[in-house]
Amino acid sequence: MTARSLPLIVLLTAAAPLAGCTTHYIPNTDVEDTSLNREVVVFCEKYRKAVEHRDAPLLLSMVSPRYYEDGGNADASDDLDYQGVREYLTSQFKLAKAIRYEIRYRRVVHQKETERFLVDYTYSASYKVPGLEEADEWRRTVSDNRLELVNCADLEPELAKQHQCDSKGFRIVGGM
Repeated sequence: MTARSLPLIVLLTAAAPLAGCTTHYIPNTDVEDTSLNREVVVFCEKYRKAVEHRDAPLLLSMVSPRYYEDGGNADASDDLDYQGVREYLTSQFKLAKAIRYEIRYRRVVHQKETERFLVDYTYSASYKVPGLEEADEWRRTVSDNRLELVNCADLEPELAKQHQCDSKGFRIVGGM
């Protein structure tokens, strides 16, 4: 061993314990790769594809009857419950001639005290709607959002019944 190789050996020895602490992420996300996080992302991808296909019945089957969204403010006029989601989807999907919906998953947090999963993501939504002069036009929105989910497998039987859990999957309770 030469004096020149000593600093390299010291650096490699110091870095060796850190190699086992590398976090692995679900591909194309910023979400740690765990089996539960994968289940959440798979469910959210089903949601994303249903939006692209304008499949209101599938989306409504993914939404809990206890869905509630307060619009992020104190104004109750823009609050949305399950019936409001149903009306919104059926009216807006009729207007859109095509939808492209891309999601970059940023974080999944399991709030054990509320049994909710918070899914933070950035989306890019492009949609084709009728334009002013008989020509269709594309519009685009890019923004951050948070879906709130419950995992039916984690719920007490009475709460699972309230969310109409007919399987061990997830239900959307906010954020659409």
